[in-house]
Amino acid sequence: MPDETILSVRDLNVKFNLRGRTLHAIRGVSLDVYKGESLAIVGESGSGKTVLTKTFMGLLDNNGWIDSGSILFDGEDLAKFREEKDWLKIRGRKIAMVLQDPMTSLNPLKSIGRQIGEALALHQGLKGEAAKRRIQEILLDVGIQDPAQRMKQYPHQFSGGMRQRVVIAIAIACNPQVLICDEPTTALDVTIQAQILDLIRGLVRKYHLTCIYITHDLGVVANVADRIAVMYAGDIVEIGSSEEIFYSPRHPYTWALLSSLPQLGIKGEELSSIRGTPPSLFTHIQGDAFAPRNPHALNIDFLQLPPYFDVTPSHKVRSWLLDPRAPEVKPPAVLSRIRREGDSLYDE
Repeated sequence: MPDETILSVRDLNVKFNLRGRTLHAIRGVSLDVYKGESLAIVGESGSGKTVLTKTFMGLLDNNGWIDSGSILFDGEDLAKFREEKDWLKIRGRKIAMVLQDPMTSLNPLKSIGRQIGEALALHQGLKGEAAKRRIQEILLDVGIQDPAQRMKQYPHQFSGGMRQRVVIAIAIACNPQVLICDEPTTALDVTIQAQILDLIRGLVRKYHLTCIYITHDLGVVANVADRIAVMYAGDIVEIGSSEEIFYSPRHPYTWALLSSLPQLGIKGEELSSIRGTPPSLFTHIQGDAFAPRNPHALNIDFLQLPPYFDVTPSHKVRSWLLDPRAPEVKPPAVLSRIRREGDSLYDE
């Protein structure tokens, strides 16, 4: 496990003003990202995954703000940035993002080469022949052949998988230190998903990137993430190595997410689902946010937010079930299939 911290989040709180009401989207998150690792942030839609990573690049909507906390990166606290000129030193140059929908990420009126070239000109000052050579190198790196011809084409002349490769090319154009991949395979079919994940994994190695994946599907990151952080209602409820999260999860929400994987379904039986709905982040949450949906909830879960309990030096869980005084609760029996069948479940 790498131990050099490249980005450190402490007690981060992010809020939004919506029609005169305040939504508390990120609730006291603390997280360390290690240099060279691939970290996956997983959770249901609305859990705060994308909002959290947008704060690393100054991309919050105009009605959102960092209420408190710090984001330490490259010797600076990004949470204190207020001017666009400050973010231009970071966004694209040091931290880049691959968005989930390439159709809305690319300008249909500009050629692919021009869109990659804009990033090179803005952050590296590359123009003319030097920029053209670099654009062609990057296109080859992301698996687009005949780059001299393809760079003259427009987004509508590319398939969905190829457009996602172009979006990745723009993100890596300036050799960022951190690459954020926000649901990079959501709009793609299963075969292309695997190709894109393999491509990102190869680029992480070649460019020595630190990669943060955002996804609601644990199965997608099973073979690409070194560590996994599980988010629920704007907070990280469990974090550990990929092996720890898949083979010895300890939070009931992580159990529920894993149990819901289609790969664990049994023919003829109903697929597992998480009962209830996430809490409203417009209101104050008392105790453990997952308690109302947790069949193993204790009385204290409804009264007091649990602290983090250390399972191992790399694995910590925010759940009262790990308190020495709590009754023993075993994970769902279906999760034994993960321990029994391992990676074969996700290679299908």
